Amino acid sequence: MLLGEILMVALGAIRANKLRSMLTMLGIVIGIAAVITMVSLGEGAQKQVQERLQALGTNVLTVSPGQQFMGGVDRGENRLTIDQARALLNDPRAISKVSPEMSRNFQVEYGGRNASASIVGVWPAYFQINNHTVALGRLFTNGEDAGRRRVAILGALAGDKVGVDSRMLLGREIRIKGIGFEVIGVLKEKGATGGFGNPDERIYIPLSTAQFRIMGQDRVNNVAVQAISAQEMTAATVEIDRVLRRERRIPPGETSDFTIRNSASLLNTVEETAKTFTFLLAGIAVVSLVVGGIGIMNIMLVSVTERTREIGVRKALGARKRDIMLQFLIESLVLCLAGGIIGLAAGAGGAFAMSKVAGWNTAISPGVVLVAILFSAFVGVFFGLWPARRAASLDPIVSLRYE
Repeated sequence: MLLGEILMVALGAIRANKLRSMLTMLGIVIGIAAVITMVSLGEGAQKQVQERLQALGTNVLTVSPGQQFMGGVDRGENRLTIDQARALLNDPRAISKVSPEMSRNFQVEYGGRNASASIVGVWPAYFQINNHTVALGRLFTNGEDAGRRRVAILGALAGDKVGVDSRMLLGREIRIKGIGFEVIGVLKEKGATGGFGNPDERIYIPLSTAQFRIMGQDRVNNVAVQAISAQEMTAATVEIDRVLRRERRIPPGETSDFTIRNSASLLNTVEETAKTFTFLLAGIAVVSLVVGGIGIMNIMLVSVTERTREIGVRKALGARKRDIMLQFLIESLVLCLAGGIIGLAAGAGGAFAMSKVAGWNTAISPGVVLVAILFSAFVGVFFGLWPARRAASLDPIVSLRYE
């Protein structure tokens, strides 16, 4: 028999039992849809983590002070100081840039409105370390920091605190703790970075201005340090530890009263966790595919039994074993591929619905689509092989006598 004739016979058998064919495909549809949806959620989560890594800046380490509590109150004795941060820039080897960070919530006023906002005092290097870029205006300079100038840079959403778009405040004066500050720049939006707060809602001022005009102290919340390169992160960590232990007079053998955190490592851990859950969910979805494949094999075996006499007639008319086997394999393959395509559309629709309704990040890669289609074809061949071989091995004499 010609391949085209075999294909037409196989498709005719599927059309003759439309309802059964649809129910047979249902297991494959559900399996592929589950795989696509689950993997797209995992891919979206990993993509979001990568975006956060970019937002955090490159090769960044954060030094935070330890805490000493007495009676449930932080004594503040272990706070880092600006002088200790400056010491990191004395003959640095693996360290590129440093910026202390001094932050606290204060009342911000503009146009008769006031609200509490996070005020952050930093050095100009802070913006480069943390990968901030200016949307409008400019950043303040080292000279303005040294001169304790009353200038401010707004995060993209900081103006919302007083009911005004941040861009509209460029060149205007806002009042922080009752002191006037000129807005000289507005940053591009970065978005929240997990547990690291939302930089878009902050107001940045020179560190010296924050120290002497607003907060009245030299203790800082943390110090951002940028290593020379990603390969020098470990060396930078060792250098920070050595310098700060010396500056804070910590005897050898005693535990450091500060911590050095690699934000990228933390988010990489989150990414690995997301990958693990993706594989777990995809594995559960693959079980649905296997169950669907078993259902197809069961239906095909029933079909062989029902069509025993037909197989006998075709063999008597000259059909070879491989023709019969190919016909049943094609039927199984068509059912699985059709179910895979429908499941692919359903999975993509489910992922899109989750991103719109629940606000989850989803991403469907072409590789996942290709693997899903190939896997559904594999299921069709694998689970259709036994029924096909059984049909091909039927004795034509016995088949013609079958009632």
